[in-house]
Amino acid sequence: MSEKGSKQKRIRDIMVEDVAYMTVPGTREELMEICKERYISGVPIVKEGKVVGVVTRQDLLRNPDEGQIALLMSRNPITISPDATIAEAARIILSRRIRRLPVVEDDKLVGIISVADMVRKIAEMDIKAPVCDYIGDNIVAVWDEMPLSVAGRIMELAGAKAVPVLNLGLELVGLITDRDLINAAVIEDGTEHSDLSLGSDEDEWTWEGMRDTMRLYYNVSKIKLPDKLIKDVMVKELVTATRDCEVSECAGRMSKNRFDQLPVISASGKLTSILLDRDLLDVLV
Repeated sequence: MSEKGSKQKRIRDIMVEDVAYMTVPGTREELMEICKERYISGVPIVKEGKVVGVVTRQDLLRNPDEGQIALLMSRNPITISPDATIAEAARIILSRRIRRLPVVEDDKLVGIISVADMVRKIAEMDIKAPVCDYIGDNIVAVWDEMPLSVAGRIMELAGAKAVPVLNLGLELVGLITDRDLINAAVIEDGTEHSDLSLGSDEDEWTWEGMRDTMRLYYNVSKIKLPDKLIKDVMVKELVTATRDCEVSECAGRMSKNRFDQLPVISASGKLTSILLDRDLLDVLV
């Protein structure tokens, strides 16, 4: 099929029909288990048969104290019809900066289309243009001796799902992703308290600094990254690309290895940038 014909292909032809989803009420632990088992980064949320939200791994990392899916999910998600084209889906994903679209027909969830599904299609299109035109300018790298919690915070601030890892000699030695963070994370239970004052600042008989108080204790649980270094959990077996690699070739490497990104290196092996899977969607629009 020609490149133009591929762009007009319908969503129903490449969508995933066996959709992993959750219903409300649901818990953080259930989502973590689904993401690990299905090797995915997020799922639609269904209530009474209708899609009411989407929740992702990054929602968990951004809200470590929250355990209820109803409070973690993004509400009123954008959906798409199975009769829409791949190009239409790519435009929505790029403009809204999301990674997946629930596919809905007659108000019923019938599938899901993700960046990974489109990259798999791009791999089949035999696009020989070099990827240098599709590589973004922003790149964040971290040190392999950095604590995992610090790396997680840097990724959150940078809005990065994955970052390359350098050693002290500035050599590319690995990659750390939000998937690695969630797989390493633990649920930590604890007890916190709150002091409620029974006095009033307007009470003339209440001495300065003295209040009758009632202390409330309550259980909390939160996601915590363990006291490990990046090198303990990072992906070490790297698949890389160069700036002159062909688009479909890079898409094929991503699909085969289930990677969301490829570090881009120079002829001497030095890290120069990173190619994100979503960057390749530009060829569809």
